Amino acid sequence: MNQNAEYSAVNDAVRGQFFRKVWAMTTPYWRSEEKGKAWTLLIAVIALSLFSVAISVWINSWYKDFYNALQKKDEAAFWQLILYFCGIATVAILGAVYRLYLTQMLTIRWRAWLTEHHFKRWLGHKNYYQLEQGGYTDNPDQRISEDLNTFTANTLSLGLGLIRTVVSLVSFSIILWGVSGSIEVFGIEIPGYMFWCALLYAAVGSWLTHLIGRRLIGLNNQQQRFEADLRFSMVRVRENAESIALYNGEPNENRRLSNRFGLVWHNFWDIMRVSKRLTFFTSGYGQIAIIFPFIVAAPRYLAGKIELGELMQINSAFGNVQENFSWFISAYADLAAWRATCDRLLSFRQAMTDNEERAPAIDVQNQGGELKVHNLGLDLADGRHLLTSADMTVDAGDRVMLSGRSGSGKSTLLRAMGHLWPAGHGSIRLPAARYLFLPQKPYLPIGTLRDALSYPQPGDTYAPERYQEVLEICRLPHLMARLDEANHWQRMLSPGEQQRLAFARALLYAPQWLYMDEATSAMDEEDEANLYQALIDRLPGLSIVSVGHRSSLKRFHPRHVRIDSGHLVEQTVTA
Repeated sequence: MNQNAEYSAVNDAVRGQFFRKVWAMTTPYWRSEEKGKAWTLLIAVIALSLFSVAISVWINSWYKDFYNALQKKDEAAFWQLILYFCGIATVAILGAVYRLYLTQMLTIRWRAWLTEHHFKRWLGHKNYYQLEQGGYTDNPDQRISEDLNTFTANTLSLGLGLIRTVVSLVSFSIILWGVSGSIEVFGIEIPGYMFWCALLYAAVGSWLTHLIGRRLIGLNNQQQRFEADLRFSMVRVRENAESIALYNGEPNENRRLSNRFGLVWHNFWDIMRVSKRLTFFTSGYGQIAIIFPFIVAAPRYLAGKIELGELMQINSAFGNVQENFSWFISAYADLAAWRATCDRLLSFRQAMTDNEERAPAIDVQNQGGELKVHNLGLDLADGRHLLTSADMTVDAGDRVMLSGRSGSGKSTLLRAMGHLWPAGHGSIRLPAARYLFLPQKPYLPIGTLRDALSYPQPGDTYAPERYQEVLEICRLPHLMARLDEANHWQRMLSPGEQQRLAFARALLYAPQWLYMDEATSAMDEEDEANLYQALIDRLPGLSIVSVGHRSSLKRFHPRHVRIDSGHLVEQTVTA
C-alpha cells in the first residue's frame, strides 16, 4: 500500500472545500454544552484585544504631546508625560497578562472538547481498526494529540490577531488620514496620501510574500508526517525490543530509522531554504518600513507645515496602518503551518466519515440463539477470494473447531464475525447472548493486573477472591500478589502467560459464546488441555468456536469444520 498516495488522494478530496470543512470542524464547540463558558471567555479575550488597540491609540496621541514637549524644551510637561506614560504602561501590562491567560484557558478548554470528540469518533465504528487496515491516514495519534493542539492554539491566535488587526487598522487609518494631509501628484490632489502609501506598500509586500513562501504549506505538512513516522518507528523498536535483539537486527533497524530521519532531514532543508528567502524579504520589508514614513512625510516637516510631534505621530500611525495592512506578511509562516495542520485533520476526519458511511458488504447482526453463516464470501484487498458461498450453523452449546491450511481464511472468518472484515458478501447471524473473543495475541492494557484481567470491564467489577481463583485455575498463582501492581504486562509476561491470562479473563467474564483464534498457540499441550477443560467444567453450556491447528484440540470439540477451497466442509471427529 502506497501510504503517500492514499494520503494525497484523501487530502486532494478535501482541498476544494477547505474553508467550509474547517468551519464545520470549528463551530461545533461553540454550540456545545460548553458554549456558555466558551463564549464568555472568547468575548473577554476579544474585549482585551480591542483594549490593547485602544492602548495603542492612546500611546499614539501621547507621542504627539511628548515630542512637542521635547521640541519646546518644556520640562514640566516632559515629566508629567513620563508619569502619564507609566500609567498607560501599567494598564497595558495588566491587559496583556490577562489576555494571554484567558486565551490559554480558552485554548485548553477547546482542545479538551475536540480531543474527547475525536477520541469517540476514532474509537467508534471500529475506525481505529479500519483506518489502520485501509492505510487511509498516517499516525492518527499525532493528529489527535499534536495537530488538535496546534489547530486550537493557531486558530485562536490567528483569529484574534485578525480581529485586533482590523480594529487597529480602522482606528489608525482614521488618525493617519487626518494628520497626513494632502499631496499633489501630476496636478491631482490626493487626500490622506500617507494612508494610500501604506496601503500600496503593504499590498506589494503581501503579494511578494505569497510568491516567495507559498511552498511552506506543503513542506510543513510533509514535515509533520515525516516526524510522526520517525517517532512511530522508534516506538516499534521499543515494543519489539526482545525480538530485534534476538535477531541481532540492530543494523537493519538503524538503516530503517536513518531512512526515516533522512526524509525529515531533506524536507527540513527545503523548509530552511524557503524560510531563508522569505526571511530575507520580510526582514528587508520591515526595515524599510521604519524609514519609509519619514521619507514620505519629511517634505511637509521640512517645509514647516507640521511640527516634530505631528511627524512622530504620523510615523507611529503609519507604522500601525502599514503593520496592520501587512498582517498577512507577518503571519504567513503561521498561516502556512495552520493550513498544513488543517489539511491533516480534515483528511483524518474525512477518512473516518468515509468509513462510517460505508455500507457493510457483509450483513452481520446479533439476533436469535444460534450462529448462522449464510452464503458468505470473504475477499482480500488484492481481489483473492478466501470463502465463496459458505454456509454453517452452530447451535447453542456446540463446540466447533475451525481448521484449514495457513491463509485459508480461518482468522478472517472470525474477524467477519467480530464486525471487522469489510470485503465480501453474504450474512452472519450471531447469537444475541453474552460473548467474548480471544485473539491469538491478547491485549493487556498498561495499568494494574486487576484491570488487565477484567478488561474491558473496570478493575473493581469482581471481588478479590474471584481474581485469585481464576489465576489459580489458569496456573498463574505467582501473579496473585501482584493484582494491584501497575505495569506494562505485555512486556512483563511471556506469550504463554498472556494467553493463560486471557483464559482467566474469560472465566471472569463468563460468556455464553466464546470465539477463539489460536488462543493456545503459545501454550504447551498440558496447559492447553487444562484450560479448555476448565472452560467446559466451570462454564456449563458454553458455546465455543475455535480456530486451531493442533490435533490435541479435537477432543474438546465435538464438531470439526475445515476450510477447503473456499468452502466450509463438515468433518467427522474421531475420538
